Amino acid sequence: MPSVPSGIKISVAIPVRNEEASIRALLDSLLNQTLAPDEIVITDGGSTDSTAAMITEYVERGAPIHLLRERPGMPGRGRNLAAAAATNEWIAFIDAGTHPEANWLESLTEAVVVEPDIDMVYGSYQPITDTFFKECAAIAYVPPPVRVDGIWMRPRSIVSVLMRKAVWQSVNGFPEDLRSAEDLLFLDQVEAAGARRAYAPKAVVNWNIQPGWWKTFERFVTYSRNNIRAGLWRSWQATIYLRYAVLLFLTIVALFRGLVWILVPTGLCLLMLLARGVVAIKRNRHSYPASLTTNLLRLMVLVPLLAMIDLAAIVGGLNWLVKDRTIIPAPAAGVSHDT
Repeated sequence: MPSVPSGIKISVAIPVRNEEASIRALLDSLLNQTLAPDEIVITDGGSTDSTAAMITEYVERGAPIHLLRERPGMPGRGRNLAAAAATNEWIAFIDAGTHPEANWLESLTEAVVVEPDIDMVYGSYQPITDTFFKECAAIAYVPPPVRVDGIWMRPRSIVSVLMRKAVWQSVNGFPEDLRSAEDLLFLDQVEAAGARRAYAPKAVVNWNIQPGWWKTFERFVTYSRNNIRAGLWRSWQATIYLRYAVLLFLTIVALFRGLVWILVPTGLCLLMLLARGVVAIKRNRHSYPASLTTNLLRLMVLVPLLAMIDLAAIVGGLNWLVKDRTIIPAPAAGVSHDT
């Protein structure tokens, strides 16, 4: 294992808002890293719960935490303020609602030791699947891992990234007027600018996904609206809109031919959702191996879950149409969110 030189100093940047249920677990995980961060810079974006008070307790006990109090704002602004206040060359980005493995920072930094000229390191993340619903949700919409250096690793995410502060500065930081997708635009811009990248599959952050149906629906409505505002709708919603436009057309045709013909588009819709569920299970077979019986039970959850996510994508698009009707030009590169 490469040794980590003492000259590499790391600031951890975190945006938070109303995270009283998870902030202690995150801070405890960061303060007990095998490679301790030199500072943790947190931007509180207008919390109305006890989040700020909990963080202040750590500060008063002498933890290397710098708390920035900010008016209510979007995650991009919180990340930018934290990054701007960071005093070190290297910044590790992570999100609230997560907790990293004990060797997270050390594993990220080892990649810099191996390749000193790199500008950024992508770590990995793992959804916490402590219930059957969460496991099905992870199969439905979390990108499956790919093999990197013989280890399974999730695709890039801002919840596990180490980069030079100069890289963040070079693209003028994160967009500040998006509730989500700001991280996708930022990472696309960084890569388009030619940042030299490395990967650290062992740098794992555990991520709390939504625990139930309604929270999942609400989150995907937000994702959908902001994905369109970010100009990334072709990478996700376009396929969904096309599918259901075809089904709607077939339904209209069926109405003219008689009610019994409604069974045709209904059956096609169910078959489409079932096929997508089977594909999702197959893509995740290495991460979530299971018996045939368990996979059949998963399908019983996946089919309505995928339908609900599609509905959320449509509702989010309608929200954009009513409330926004503005699109932020997106970089050429895109990230697929098709489920």
